[in-house]
Amino acid sequence: MRIHFPTVAPRIKYTVMTTLRALYDQMIADGTLRPDPAQEAVLPEFDRIREALLNPAKKGLFRKAPEPPKGLYLWGGVGRGKSMLMDLFVKNLGDIPARRVHFHAFMQEIHAAMHEVRKTGVDDAIAPVAKDVSNSVRLLAFDEMQITDITDAMIVGRLFEALFADGVVVITTSNRIPDDLYKNGLNRDLFLPFIDLIKERMVVQELVSKTDYRQDRLSGSQVYFTPVNAESRAAMDEVWNDLTGGEAEPLTLRVKGRDVVIPRFRNGIGRTKFHALCGQPLGPADYLAVAEAVKVLMLDDIPTLGRSNFNEAKRFVTLIDALYEARVRLICSAAAKPEMLYLEGEGTFEFERTASRLREMQSDDWARA
Repeated sequence: MRIHFPTVAPRIKYTVMTTLRALYDQMIADGTLRPDPAQEAVLPEFDRIREALLNPAKKGLFRKAPEPPKGLYLWGGVGRGKSMLMDLFVKNLGDIPARRVHFHAFMQEIHAAMHEVRKTGVDDAIAPVAKDVSNSVRLLAFDEMQITDITDAMIVGRLFEALFADGVVVITTSNRIPDDLYKNGLNRDLFLPFIDLIKERMVVQELVSKTDYRQDRLSGSQVYFTPVNAESRAAMDEVWNDLTGGEAEPLTLRVKGRDVVIPRFRNGIGRTKFHALCGQPLGPADYLAVAEAVKVLMLDDIPTLGRSNFNEAKRFVTLIDALYEARVRLICSAAAKPEMLYLEGEGTFEFERTASRLREMQSDDWARA
């Protein structure tokens, strides 16, 4: 059985340049970006990979295929521009088959593909799945590589080894240095060879900018919109488009055998409706997974809470606690101000803490703390 993985058709905002450096300079000149020495320091690594992909070394008649270029593991703090640079790079690869995908979403696809392959009776499901991936792309660009699931940890080494062997070049962003991947995870000693593989087949580089551009873009901006109406929904859409360019893909989190879906996700920013997260039978583990997966959560249409939706209210309290402890930035539309959301029924006293946190999370300085 052949599993088909989609490739990315390049969407080019600017004229195709010979280098990412030239594109970056053009965006500074037209005011789209402002100069950042830390970002500029990593541009040569992207251009090294692009040059190698555009002009691959030729193999001789009796020589084996040349080694593909080393990939790039770009790590650093949240909002420093890692994903932005990677997106610019992928969009300007012309006809080179490439795919940009959130790492967690990719691993979900891999698990689903392996499940289908196993139905054919094969002993090793990783090999054919990896072959289908390598047949569809020359470059894979992953956003936010992190390993928290033991099933991912147990297959990712062999999967990437197969991809590298087939000449696939990998670029990934991460908030963690490779040595901190799957830190304190179960059976982590079995995962350590994958860290060595990353260091062998990818250039590891830190983006050390002091500026958090994501927070800067939200600085001074309204992040709590009330009441829920056409105006507040339009305002939420404007924030979403500003932060993501309107581009998104679903993010599915596998938690204790069930799926928690964020319908729209891009560059660490997730967007969903209140009912999708709090109107479903979810618990603390689900909300902790959401808080770990996103850096900004946009939550639409929070209703007034009370006796009629007591269970939804309890889940909302748990969600806010998880986001608060993880320092996730919350942008939301709600039926009323925080102090007026929960006015009657059991739990009004307990909700005072949630209202206080919702108020605190609106401040510019909160997510920087």
